[in-house]
Amino acid sequence: MSSAVTALVLVCTLKQSPADSSSDLLGSQILAALGEQGVEGEVLRVVDHDVRFGVSTDEGDGDGWPGIRSKMLDADVLVIATPIWMGQPSSVCKMVLERLDAELSETDDQGRLLTYGKVALVGVVGNEDGAHHVIAECLQALNDTGFSVAANAGTYWVGQAMQTTDYRDLEPSPEETTSATRSAVANAVHLARLLQNDAYPAS
Repeated sequence: MSSAVTALVLVCTLKQSPADSSSDLLGSQILAALGEQGVEGEVLRVVDHDVRFGVSTDEGDGDGWPGIRSKMLDADVLVIATPIWMGQPSSVCKMVLERLDAELSETDDQGRLLTYGKVALVGVVGNEDGAHHVIAECLQALNDTGFSVAANAGTYWVGQAMQTTDYRDLEPSPEETTSATRSAVANAVHLARLLQNDAYPAS
């Protein structure tokens, strides 16, 4: 019998709370869709925490990453929600992925990475091209650091190039993005439940 699936949404906007953020909106919508699948979790805006640059689990001197990492390790699904900047993931997103590099040295008593059995999902927003590239870059890094990836593990919205409309300006949110979010979430939760019942073999 599977235990309850839980999720953590890391929003990688450059804007501190309470500023409006399209990435935060999409991250919250992903969490709401997860809730429809019986998943509980929280949305955390990374820039609201004093996360240091580095590739260890704790850079010391008040580093905010260990607290975030603890929540990540407790969750079954990790969602990265990032804006597109210059065709790439945000600098905050890249910092998160760099911090996850430390997980390559963290294993359980069977030699498996602590991230094995966790499922990754990526949400992307922007008003320029690059959503597929950003999703691919993020999912590759997450998979490298031990996360599993379900089918169609990305959801996104991109506006018209060189315009000022943001995702948060749209009411209601586009059905195409909403549908992609529901599909990505359903597949991620399905995989998370499978992995709860049948863990990866010892390394």
